[in-house]
Amino acid sequence: MPDIHITYLNGPDIERLAITDQEILDAIESSLGAQGRGSCVIEPRMHLAPKAGVDGHFNVLRGAIGAPIDLAGVKVVGDFVDNYKQDLPSEVGVLTLFDPRTGIPVAILDATAITDMRTGAVTAVGAKYLARKGSRVLGHIGARGTAYWNVRLLDRLFDFDEIRVHSARPESRQAFGERLSRDLGKPVLVCDNWHDTVAGADIVVEASRLRAPEPLLRTEWIKPGAFVVPYGTMSAVELSLTDIMAKLVVDDWGQCKGGQFGSLRAHVEAGKLSAQTLHAEMGEIVAGRKPGRESEDENILFWHRGLSLSDIALGFAMLEKARLLGIGQTLRFH
Repeated sequence: MPDIHITYLNGPDIERLAITDQEILDAIESSLGAQGRGSCVIEPRMHLAPKAGVDGHFNVLRGAIGAPIDLAGVKVVGDFVDNYKQDLPSEVGVLTLFDPRTGIPVAILDATAITDMRTGAVTAVGAKYLARKGSRVLGHIGARGTAYWNVRLLDRLFDFDEIRVHSARPESRQAFGERLSRDLGKPVLVCDNWHDTVAGADIVVEASRLRAPEPLLRTEWIKPGAFVVPYGTMSAVELSLTDIMAKLVVDDWGQCKGGQFGSLRAHVEAGKLSAQTLHAEMGEIVAGRKPGRESEDENILFWHRGLSLSDIALGFAMLEKARLLGIGQTLRFH
């Protein structure tokens, strides 16, 4: 058997890459387009709850993307709500990439930042196709890692006049607002309640961290023509939210229609979101096979649960940049 070496990118390596907002958006948009053209394989995520009494679980995401990326990948990411008490991120992940022709491992990457970046990029790419072009006000619920990239990448596309943020803990939302204001170079309004954050906003993102489903985001607060992205693990929206939507879009219907978690799980079970009521998967819209926004007054909802394809595509982009810059380590596998 010949020698096999793999590339390893740890957290500091990925920081050194200084991957740009546009590089992130390009990688994710290309992966969605590939999904829409059918040049990918994606399996619904699996969950592992390792210990009773611990508020957390692992997500296992699996997929493969054809040329020019031509990689298979598996990401394991923990989602542990109370990690902040130990000054740890709630989501920490590892991405492994493989040659899809031989099964030989190619790379291992710290996927903690990848998870945050690619989630924010999916939100932003969704808005590119589904939000009103003149959207000026963003209302964002939640301050976990993915939240930062939601706001940052959305603002890159829309350059908002007003950004409102809220999260359950005052200290987290204040720090979140200060970080965004510093990095974006504009004021960020920190709100102490859900209504003032989302009411009348052009784009509403709900990324809360509820321990159990609770309808905190009211349907009546959504303005005509709004783009709404609910993706919390536990539902924070009313069952009536889908009733006011002209289009319902998901990232992958296979994983949205089943499983234990998800912001629209009750809507699927009630038949409000089904194969019949679903407008499209996001990849179909990016690939031009289904229309995105068609009028200014459409309310559109986009539910994304997270795709292995996004992790693989962003991981590939990081590997390519690391190779050019001479960043990373080579490990002998065999």
